[in-house]
Amino acid sequence: MAASKRTKIVVVGLGMVGIAFIEKVLKLDARAREYDIVVIGDEPHLAYNRVGLTSFFEHRKVENLYLNPREWYADRTIENQLNYHLNTLVTEIDSEHKTVTCASGEVVAYDVLVLATGSDAVLPTSTPGHDATGVFVYRTIDDLQRLIAFGEVRRGTVGAVVGGGLLGLEAAAAMRDLQCFEKVRLIERNGWLLSRQLDSAAGNLVVEKVAELGIDVMLTKRVARIKTDGESNNVTGVVFEDGEEMDCSTICFAIGVRPRDELARRAGIKCSERGGGGILVDNSLSTSIPDIYAIGECASWENQTFGLIAPGVEMADVLSFNLTQAKLHQPRSFKRPDLSTKLKLLGVDVASFGDFFADRDGPSSLPARAARKKPSSGEKEKEKEESAPQVQALVYKDPFAHVYKKYLFTADGKFLLGGMMIGDTSDYIKLVATVKGQKELDMPPSQLILGARKGGDNDDGGDDLDDDTQICSCHNVSKGDVVKAAKEGGCKSVGEVKACTKAGTGCGGCVPLVTSIFNRAMRDLGAEVKNYVCAHFDYSRADLYHIVAAKRLTTLAEVMREAGNDAAAEGCEACKPVLGSIFASLWNKHVMSRPLHGLQETNDRYLGNIQRNGTYSVVPRVSAGEILPEHLIVLGEVAKQYNLYTKITGGQRIDLFGAKRQDLVDIWRRLGDSGMESGHAYAKSLRTVKSCVGSTWCRYGVGDSVGMAVRVEERYKSIRAPHKIKGGVSGCVRECAEAQSKDFGLIATEKGFNIFVGGNGGATPRHADLLAKDVPPSEVIPILDRYLMFYIRTADKLQRTARWLEGLPGGLAYLKAVVLDDRLGICASLEAQMQELVDSFFDEWAEAVRDPATASRFRQFANTAETLETAETEVDRGQTRPVFWPAAPATDDFAGLRGRWSSVAWQPVIEASYFAGADDAPNGISATIKRGDTQLALWRVRGRYYATQQMCPHKRTFALSEGLIGQDILPATPPTTPPSLSPPSSPSVSSADSPLAVRTAATTTSTTSTTSTAATSPLLTRTSTPDPKQPNSTPSPSPSPPSNPWVSCPYHKRNFDLGTGSCANDSALSIAVFAAEERPDGLVYLELPPVAELDAALGTTRWKVRKGDSNPMSSGSGSGGPDAAFAELDRKIEFKGRRAKKVVGVRPFAGTTAVAAAAGAGPVKKTTMMAVGGCGAAPEW
Repeated sequence: MAASKRTKIVVVGLGMVGIAFIEKVLKLDARAREYDIVVIGDEPHLAYNRVGLTSFFEHRKVENLYLNPREWYADRTIENQLNYHLNTLVTEIDSEHKTVTCASGEVVAYDVLVLATGSDAVLPTSTPGHDATGVFVYRTIDDLQRLIAFGEVRRGTVGAVVGGGLLGLEAAAAMRDLQCFEKVRLIERNGWLLSRQLDSAAGNLVVEKVAELGIDVMLTKRVARIKTDGESNNVTGVVFEDGEEMDCSTICFAIGVRPRDELARRAGIKCSERGGGGILVDNSLSTSIPDIYAIGECASWENQTFGLIAPGVEMADVLSFNLTQAKLHQPRSFKRPDLSTKLKLLGVDVASFGDFFADRDGPSSLPARAARKKPSSGEKEKEKEESAPQVQALVYKDPFAHVYKKYLFTADGKFLLGGMMIGDTSDYIKLVATVKGQKELDMPPSQLILGARKGGDNDDGGDDLDDDTQICSCHNVSKGDVVKAAKEGGCKSVGEVKACTKAGTGCGGCVPLVTSIFNRAMRDLGAEVKNYVCAHFDYSRADLYHIVAAKRLTTLAEVMREAGNDAAAEGCEACKPVLGSIFASLWNKHVMSRPLHGLQETNDRYLGNIQRNGTYSVVPRVSAGEILPEHLIVLGEVAKQYNLYTKITGGQRIDLFGAKRQDLVDIWRRLGDSGMESGHAYAKSLRTVKSCVGSTWCRYGVGDSVGMAVRVEERYKSIRAPHKIKGGVSGCVRECAEAQSKDFGLIATEKGFNIFVGGNGGATPRHADLLAKDVPPSEVIPILDRYLMFYIRTADKLQRTARWLEGLPGGLAYLKAVVLDDRLGICASLEAQMQELVDSFFDEWAEAVRDPATASRFRQFANTAETLETAETEVDRGQTRPVFWPAAPATDDFAGLRGRWSSVAWQPVIEASYFAGADDAPNGISATIKRGDTQLALWRVRGRYYATQQMCPHKRTFALSEGLIGQDILPATPPTTPPSLSPPSSPSVSSADSPLAVRTAATTTSTTSTTSTAATSPLLTRTSTPDPKQPNSTPSPSPSPPSNPWVSCPYHKRNFDLGTGSCANDSALSIAVFAAEERPDGLVYLELPPVAELDAALGTTRWKVRKGDSNPMSSGSGSGGPDAAFAELDRKIEFKGRRAKKVVGVRPFAGTTAVAAAAGAGPVKKTTMMAVGGCGAAPEW
């Protein structure tokens, strides 16, 4: 539809319901394009997950809560499909002229107006002292940020939360997680917690669980007034209605929400005068004024508002459908929503479903088939029958497991009406479906409450659920929606299903069931979900680990020959890093050694974390966060000498950003000379072991957390694993080191340490599980050895310990049986293997400094000592950093340059000896070439040369030569049985006799390559004297490989064909390719255009990222400078920099970190691994 004829929808409110409505309209209107949408939000943030607000305390990153990334919005601004305004308050609605006016004075016209203004947290303004400094509410990110800032200046005091409902428990968890308050107290006016969802028995069980977590619960208490210190008006405590007083510095009210209907009231829209108010809507969500609708918490339907996300999303569903589909379908009506709730609050699983107070208040409705048949005669019988209860409750309570269930049934036990659960909520989805479907039960109530399932234990895929069963209440997604997304929607992963259906993107509680249903659907299609590493192997990472260990394989070629689908395959960007990690976990050789360097992921290639502008960060090892003053001075001197941006990390280290590759060796040398070493802030290995000061200084410490953390970090540093590993050691239960959010964590007790495992932060945070309690310090290391080595042996590729533990058959109980009880008899083997890895430690950065061959690789260009800057920099808060990413990729037809050059000529660029050994290396050998102002990438892979531009057009980074090479495999029959565990087979012919041996005619190199399958592999290249008329190879290839190899950009994995320059995973991108060959004079030649023409098309000066290239809305860069994104905020708070005057509630932060120099490694002890007994036996360590 033409833009001039489109209907303009204006949405006021960019919260979870507002964005849900927008997403649904965009999806339903994708074909017709009848609507343009403008959304106006009064918060400075994009739509974020308010249900997951508590997780903000772990990462402190607003972006982690965004429901859609900023790019999602930018992609939809095309043709005005969606425009958005942030930090903009709508103050007036003119329904006659159909406009809304903003506080800024801007007037926005609408055809359809949707009010999704949400609600505000209630603050008891009638309570004296409610406006004191130190009084907060818990509702928005801004509320949390203010609470965080205030908590920092009130450390060691008492914090209080008023309100024991869902919001109150979240607020209490947040204040506890702040780790600022000595004690957190939860004040509730009723006799138990969660009184709106649970009965007294269940609520008191929650009280016990919350108290166990260190939060004081005060029941039947009402706040009469808030005490202050007089003129300063700071909170000093509270006085209760019974006269009792309590001291505190901070009070957070979480006593409910009030619909934000003031905008509608000013516009004359009818609002409810009952309860808390709300904008009155009918079944179509229409208000009293035509073309104005209300959805979410601001809407009052049948004089009732809903404070849960699910009813709001259902409203968005109904309204979006009616606006876009009602012309062709029957309009939908909003019906009484399901208020079932399932949450994890303070580590306690809580759920209520259906009519959960039917026994107390009487059933709101009964299934039609549940009508009682009354006796036909006898008045007594009739009266007796009429007085019989309509609802029967069945209660199950396990005080040992802290489980409480109360299910409510019809009097005859045939129908489930509702219920509540504490501790065990595993049947929640199925019970909700049973209640909503009003199905007659096919089992006794007692069997239902004990958790028996129809179909036994093979029911994890939800087979007994109907397709219309709602499995995600946050976004109203049914089982059928997930199945359809898998079978018809082309979704090939759970992540794609979540993006397509939104299931699992709210509270996240349904993700396990969504995963099970998806996997079952894929199996039904015959596309069983497999965890194979990639197309080159029909094995998982754990399978490959055991094959490599048992057969003692050490190179990519050996693994391909013994376990690959194509013995001569080159591999790809997926399997190479997996094998590199496995080799490191088993043999611990230097990752920059020639057989291993080509397997390494981006950051391991140069032992540092690559940054936006091609520079690297150096993060010296500071074990346990303990550091000597002289080492701090060295870090400052290094940072100053090399103009490095410095920042303290979350792992108690100091990060030095902006080191150029050619400076890395000198920086490491300087650190090594001072007694320090660099550290892993990039590898899939141990990162840090965080610690508090413990009994060393803290008056609460009961254990030496620093001493233990130093020993643990020094032991496991350099140990590589399937994913990164983080540890923490806390000196007492106050948990200042956040040990329970780590892959492994220790918390000191009077008797030793409690060991926690399987925790992590990140995108899907997980609280660690208690593995062992009161472990003596001498026994901590053996248990950690077993746990970590068992994880290294059995985890999948890129699988954190949290996901590994969740997927481990038998879960935590099985892990305990293996590493504590030695059920498998492998504890000694696990400890021995870990000891061998520990004994094999070496400082890989010092080795790079000492070895001239390795050090020589740290140059920007292989053919000159000259350097080029690839991105401009700017000063931000006194430090230099690169400008932000460009707003859009470079979509020029670079691949087409080959046919547009005015002329080309063969030019020598580098000696062929540079590529000696390339044909035996797993990724070949690459070089970065400087030609004029242009950077080129040159490879020799399997006897052939390839050349392209160095710049990846996606983000205009200059790093393609450092990417991993991949190539498709030839069709092959997958092995039906694992490979034999005999030693690797020897070549069937010698390199001299092989007719397919790779030989180069250049006198400066001589390489050979043979395998036992050489005679049958068409991927092997036969070579002869170079033919200058045949570019791209020194030898003339015969036969040609079935497809060109590709290079995967080390930044964002855009894969470019080295023969054509096309991009396999982004059709808008391409790169220029050039013919390359090696000649008898010992030089490699490229077929290039004149330098001026080359520079005009591909020069660094042209494509370097500059100020103003990025999108100011998304990055804060652009012509407005580094602080452009904060201009409005700075204006509001009158921010003038670190030296600005202090504003109430805002203080400058100063971090101090005390951490230990890494201890020197002792002599390496050689340990022998012996293969023992049995078919498929693992090695004996």
